[in-house]
Amino acid sequence: MPNSRSRRSAVSLLGPPYGRLHEVDLADPIQPLGGGWIMAWDLKAEGWSEATDFVASRLAGVTLAIILPDSDERAPLVPILRAVEKTRPQAVLPHHETLRPHEIAQVIRRPPVALAPSVTDYMAWRGFSVDPTTRNIIQRIVELSARLSTITDLARSLYVSRRALGRRLLNSGLPVPSHWLHIARLIRATFKLQNSTESLFKVATSLGYPDGFSMSNQMYRLCGIRPQHTRERYGWEWVFESWLVREVAIGGVTSKVVGSRPSIAETAIEPSVSARRRATRAVANAR
Repeated sequence: MPNSRSRRSAVSLLGPPYGRLHEVDLADPIQPLGGGWIMAWDLKAEGWSEATDFVASRLAGVTLAIILPDSDERAPLVPILRAVEKTRPQAVLPHHETLRPHEIAQVIRRPPVALAPSVTDYMAWRGFSVDPTTRNIIQRIVELSARLSTITDLARSLYVSRRALGRRLLNSGLPVPSHWLHIARLIRATFKLQNSTESLFKVATSLGYPDGFSMSNQMYRLCGIRPQHTRERYGWEWVFESWLVREVAIGGVTSKVVGSRPSIAETAIEPSVSARRRATRAVANAR
């Protein structure tokens, strides 16, 4: 990573263990690999607007934190608002004369005020186009994941049959309902792991899993990662991104959308016909 300079850099990268900001040279940028990386965009820095396209096209799964300029200055409000809209930050921080890595990391590991719309906002940024009804279904699944653990209870709460629910998501090119419920629960587990020192067993049982082993296996099966990784690597977007790429491999999501933007997860491979058939059968038998 580039060394620090006397002039304040507009873009920096912050990764585990979150002790140092690494300045990014836009002429020769280094992109992070793996989960838990944060991109910090300082709107007080000279030439910050020149980094807009770079920040907007960052790797999927890299969380963005925007640092606002000093309120005493005559900052160009409209360009700032456009930059926020275009780049979809997870956090917008007030002005800091000196950027402190630990403070940025602490903000990123906190749960969003509203998780459900944050998930659908990420999907829209990722390139998924879903109708309002389907978006509402996804948001309801995420909301209900706080207290439900089975697809039967989920369908009942949504007042729809399991088959109809599965068909709706499949026709939209999205993963099966059970996988949505599972990833939402795992994201909630991620927040607990990152914001407490509780044991894996306590975190798992508090979310309805029989034990930590069961939750760990489900996380690995769906995302290819383990709870220890989510505890050490802050943020939830990289966990969700890992799941999306995994869904491509099993035929749950088309690679056309996921492959449209580089990702911190492994390169997606177009699923085989048999994988697509398995995904279709899973809709009918979702549980």
